[in-house]
Amino acid sequence: MGLAAVFWDNDGVLVDTEELYYDATRTVLAGAGCDLTTELYRELSLRHGRSAFDLVRDVVGEDGVEILRQQRNALYATRLASGVAALDGVAETLDALHGRVAMAVVTSCNPEHFALIHRGTGLLPYFDFVLTNRDYAHTKPHPASYLAALARAGVPAEECIAIEDSERGLAAARAAGLRCIVVPRGLIRGGDFSGAYRVVEQTRDLRPILADLL
Repeated sequence: MGLAAVFWDNDGVLVDTEELYYDATRTVLAGAGCDLTTELYRELSLRHGRSAFDLVRDVVGEDGVEILRQQRNALYATRLASGVAALDGVAETLDALHGRVAMAVVTSCNPEHFALIHRGTGLLPYFDFVLTNRDYAHTKPHPASYLAALARAGVPAEECIAIEDSERGLAAARAAGLRCIVVPRGLIRGGDFSGAYRVVEQTRDLRPILADLL
């Protein structure tokens, strides 16, 4: 089976931003009297794709959640503005694939944060298109993002592969009919990646796997 397109997650796959996002969320929730531990964050957000603000929704209400979300987004943007580097091996892997297969970013990141993240990474020219959370109705683990990517690429799912780092990302890819390689790091390590096409330790490990599929 050939390979027509590679769909890349962003946070934790192309760039190491997951800790920054977690810390911004934890800081804002602490101000609301909620202790967001790493274990709780993994369970809610990285496994099930739920908002960490669900923890205080019954206390602060929908308006309060929106205020907290805006505060978190502003704090996260401030930290991103200091600069984000691409993860080791990413640029080399993308360069090796560029021109040989279609590539896209499929992320749950909002477009404003995505633009800040990639202001200095130099990675965007490698991609044919980018889908952020404004381009589909439901975020991962729902398959909507990957279904939108398949429609945009115009290729069948069996000829595509997703690169993810989390359980929710793996679930979204599989639900869309995609093979998925998982590269867990940081907060994601130790997750259940049953059903992944492969699980690898680092980005450089992707090159021989993807080359064999081309």
